[in-house]
Amino acid sequence: MAPAAWARIGYGAGMPVAVVTDSTAYLPPELVRQRGLTVVPLTVVLNGAEGLEGVETFPDDATRALGGRRVSVSTSRPAPEQFARAYRDLLDAGADAVVSVHLSAELSGTVEAARLAAAQVGGDRVAVVDSRSTGMGLGFPALAAAEAAAEGADLPGVRRTAADAIDRTTIYFYVDTLEFLRRGGRIGAAEALLGTALSVKPIMHMPDGAIVLKDKVRTASRGVARLVDLAVEAAGDADVDLAVHHLAAPQRAEQLLAALTERLGGRVRSTYVTEAGAVVAAHAGPGLACVVVHRRPGLGGRESGSGPAGSGSVDSGPVGSGPDGVVEAR
Repeated sequence: MAPAAWARIGYGAGMPVAVVTDSTAYLPPELVRQRGLTVVPLTVVLNGAEGLEGVETFPDDATRALGGRRVSVSTSRPAPEQFARAYRDLLDAGADAVVSVHLSAELSGTVEAARLAAAQVGGDRVAVVDSRSTGMGLGFPALAAAEAAAEGADLPGVRRTAADAIDRTTIYFYVDTLEFLRRGGRIGAAEALLGTALSVKPIMHMPDGAIVLKDKVRTASRGVARLVDLAVEAAGDADVDLAVHHLAAPQRAEQLLAALTERLGGRVRSTYVTEAGAVVAAHAGPGLACVVVHRRPGLGGRESGSGPAGSGSVDSGPVGSGPDGVVEAR
């Protein structure tokens, strides 16, 4: 898909507020189209070759590159001009305003680029929201914002909905090694050295938008078990939407989803499994397993409306099938 087409994907006719996110949300393309979202891709640089994430560069590309003996992998934010073009296109298409929800500012300059673009286009018509997360930690708030927009909410209402969804979304992830996060500058050298010296497998989280060590385990199987415990704790008594991301570890994703649905039972309202994209691959490395818990509002989550996943189902492939794979949405 050409970059221009990607930037325009899915704007919902008649929606007073258009919702924009970026490629690190790892939303299934069908869901992007259904919810009228616009996705602006980040850039991945593999051994000097640039590609737009999800358009020209995919998880397999990063995984192969990271497996090489000599590899240079980096990422870069979208240029402000990319955001400005997307915002203008949406406003020209009939939107009254735009809410743009993005990858944590602690990890990327994406939010900064979006804010620069908003100032160019007109700050009173574009609101930029820092999700303080990534993956479906970003995706769930973007979906919630799109639902509010589809229901006719104005710019302040859509922005509040996104902010509320951010506060109800928690992300935990397991990596086989801290080395890739250290190389990318996402954690400190001392923290990475500690993990290497003790031969532990780290569990990370993002309480304020930065990647922080949450726990340490000795084996991958214990890592999966700990992710499940943390996700159940994060769910509390609420009904939840769950997302599982992996990188070249589909079996680990299957184990995670099965254990989560068994523990949470009927409180699970929707589930998504996708392979993390090239941007996260560049910084987390192969073996990543991630769980995102989105708590629905209301008493136990049961007084809420359809929530970000809606009541319909989207089937794009089995667990581990890649970026299209949505297991269930009910």
